[in-house]
Formats: sequence, structure tokens, C-alpha cells
Amino acid sequence: MMNPAEIRIADWNNTDDRAALRMIRKQVFIDEQQVPVELEWDEFDDSCTHFLAIENNSPVATARLKTDGQLGRMAVLKTCRHRGIGSALLNYILAYARRQPLAEIYCHAQLSALDFYRRHGFNEFGETFLDAGIVHRAMKIRLD
Repeated sequence: MMNPAEIRIADWNNTDDRAALRMIRKQVFIDEQQVPVELEWDEFDDSCTHFLAIENNSPVATARLKTDGQLGRMAVLKTCRHRGIGSALLNYILAYARRQPLAEIYCHAQLSALDFYRRHGFNEFGETFLDAGIVHRAMKIRLD
């Protein structure tokens, strides 16, 4: 499926980028999924690489990659889902990660997203667990 979204690395220290990243995460995690505000914003945002998908000049999706290879805070606005934006974003992140000194990427995927990550080569490991009141499963992908 063709995806018209532009995907790029976002700068957390840039006021406009940070506002776009925060807007998406607030709508998806805090408003839609009821994640407590104090759990959404953490000390890792300053050191992560952030990614932003823009469609028709509007921010529509985001994710971040921690220095240890943890992919997180992946979110696509509800009105933009099931159009290939999440896949394009994840493929961009995987291509970026392959240029870093990382052997693998791992994530804590919500159960509803397991098939999405599986389609991109991730495999689950460990038991399910609760994070912010939502059931998750750890997943990883080798980058070689």
C-alpha cells in the first residue's frame, strides 16, 4: 500500500517537534488508552531518538528508540490507522537502527499489536505483563 506520510527523525529539543510528538502521544496514550499522565512522560525522552510521520502537513504518528534498542511510544492517531503509516514508520525505524551499533531492537507490545510486530519480523518472548494497566508482551527483532 502506498503511504503518503513523510517520516523523519524529530528533535525533542525543537519546540515544534516536541509539541507534535506530545500531541500524538497525549491523544493515543493518555486520552484514548487512559495511560496516567505521570507514566507517559519520563526521563528517557531527552536521550531517545524520536521519529515523526507527517501527512498533509499534520503530525499523525510517532515512536521513539532508546539507546539500548528499546522501541517505544509508537502511536498512530486513531483517524490515520490501517493505512500503512505505522508500517512505514516501523520500516523507517528498522532501517535507521540497522545503521546503529545495535544487534537487536525490542519492544513491549500491547497484545492488540502483536500481529503488527510479527508481520515486521518481531518475535515474542517471556510472559505477558501489565504496563500502565494494559497487557503487554516483550518482542524483539535481530538486526543482522
